[in-house]
Amino acid sequence: MIVVTGATGNVGRPLVTALTAAGEQVTAVSRRPAPDLPVRHVQADVGDAESLRPALEGADALFLLIGAELHQAGGPPAAVLDAAKAAGVRHVVLLSSQGAVTRPDAVSHTTLHAFEEAVRRSGLDWTLLRPSGFASNAFAWADSVRAHRAVAAPFADVALPVIDPADIAAAAAAVLREDGHAGRAYELTGPAAVSPREQAAALGEAIGAEVRFTELSRAEARAFMTRFMPEPVVEGTLDILGSPRPAERRVSPDVRTLLGREPGTFAQWAARNAAVFA
Repeated sequence: MIVVTGATGNVGRPLVTALTAAGEQVTAVSRRPAPDLPVRHVQADVGDAESLRPALEGADALFLLIGAELHQAGGPPAAVLDAAKAAGVRHVVLLSSQGAVTRPDAVSHTTLHAFEEAVRRSGLDWTLLRPSGFASNAFAWADSVRAHRAVAAPFADVALPVIDPADIAAAAAAVLREDGHAGRAYELTGPAAVSPREQAAALGEAIGAEVRFTELSRAEARAFMTRFMPEPVVEGTLDILGSPRPAERRVSPDVRTLLGREPGTFAQWAARNAAVFA
């Protein structure tokens, strides 16, 4: 049996679908009720290892997603892993981030870096998935695209290889179901770097209407983002978006290696989600 934490999110939900379609027994975990999931569901919090114990009973593998609240609080990674070991889990797959390697000292990534280290020391078989930025971050523009056919963002022409969360889910399903991935770390990116201006154009193509792009200054972007993100996390995010390091610009072959196909493009993600922006 495979336990999927964060089961109602952009990665967890398609991962549950992929695993059940492959005939796997799945227990879905989320902090809120999820009556629409077609599998056993346990309401629990990764930040509270004791609440996870009922979900972990009888599990062979654990997909571990660290929620935003645990990122900010710097939760105790060992407690979750100890609970998994006590329940008989043999393999843990951690959804980490490129930034855990490229910017391990940044506030936005210190918790993930700590979890990576704890997973390696856990005595369990482990696999690390380190995706680049999510294509689904563009959902933040949905209201402005629907209302005004406009997108405003900083660093208009800085391109990064964002990844479709469905490809992260497919990669996670592969490493959870197949042998040979223990002790491995995979970097997951899209097939090409794409800038915010190009993303806006792709959204326009998807909905059949021009979407205007306005470039924000860093200060303007900071003022907007601090409404819903802690300021140190905002600064780290803006550093990546505005001054990416070579490793953060690089297109990785790992999705192709794991899935035997190229990852989807941002334009394909936009076409699949056009109704959200129309």
